[in-house]
Amino acid sequence: MAIPRIKATYSLDVDTTKILERVAERWGVSKSEALRRAIKAAAAAEPKMNDATAALDRMQDALSLTETAAAAWARNARAERKASSKNRGA
Repeated sequence: MAIPRIKATYSLDVDTTKILERVAERWGVSKSEALRRAIKAAAAAEPKMNDATAALDRMQDALSLTETAAAAWARNARAERKASSKNRGA
């Protein structure tokens, strides 16, 4: 069974094109195959995130949450929890 292919057009700078040609020749494959392998290798090198972590990252990006703001929020949340637990014990 044939593997479906999608024709696509991308613009590469001259240096990248030369590197792609050298890699394809060294591997003994077409430039398209060399590019597919490089893309798969780059994707495999990405850190794996679970869905919850990815969702949190998206939410923080959407809110433009900086590390400083996140740290301030965490301090405030801890203080509120501490105050709440003192009220329960009274």
